[in-house]
Amino acid sequence: DRIVTFYTLRFGKLRGIGRGARRVKSRFGSALEPFVYSDLNLFEKGNDPLFRITQADIRESFGTLREDLGLMSAAARLVNLVDAVTAEADAGSRIFETLLDGLRAVAGSSDPVSDTLVFQIRLLGQTGFRPQTDQCAACGRPCESPMQFSPTSGGLVCDACARRANQCFPLSPGSLAFIQQASRLAPNVVTRLKAAGQVR
Repeated sequence: DRIVTFYTLRFGKLRGIGRGARRVKSRFGSALEPFVYSDLNLFEKGNDPLFRITQADIRESFGTLREDLGLMSAAARLVNLVDAVTAEADAGSRIFETLLDGLRAVAGSSDPVSDTLVFQIRLLGQTGFRPQTDQCAACGRPCESPMQFSPTSGGLVCDACARRANQCFPLSPGSLAFIQQASRLAPNVVTRLKAAGQVR
């Protein structure tokens, strides 16, 4: 048997058990492997937190993500992020679509680290972790160059607030533009963003 965690379009994150999924001639085939986009039939039994997976049909398998260690690592970062910041049975269609777009982008990427970074920013924004970049995260006033980023405040801070905050670090205009564009651009063009050097 195999216990699998899914992120689903209709129900968010779920855990299910596939009976006999580890057998060589399992009826599930590779539908329960990592990074596989499948249609699932699930059966809920009483108070059991695990759904029973009765059928899984592959829509998209993303085989290249399991054949290249760099691509696998990049895809795993996206999947692990969604797992870490989402609660069970809390549906988020935008999160689902962004994760799927991210896996597609990484699968065909020549720079998976950069593409993963873009989709991590998008996923964090959709789960409530988008950094404040339009004004000071502490006092609300407009920020001017040079800009400081405060993780504890949740974004950019003005000079006065940076002096009071702990662990601020400078944020270049290029880095700021990258964060803002990664959050705002349409999914079909966001992979044109490339990060290099200090921005990366």
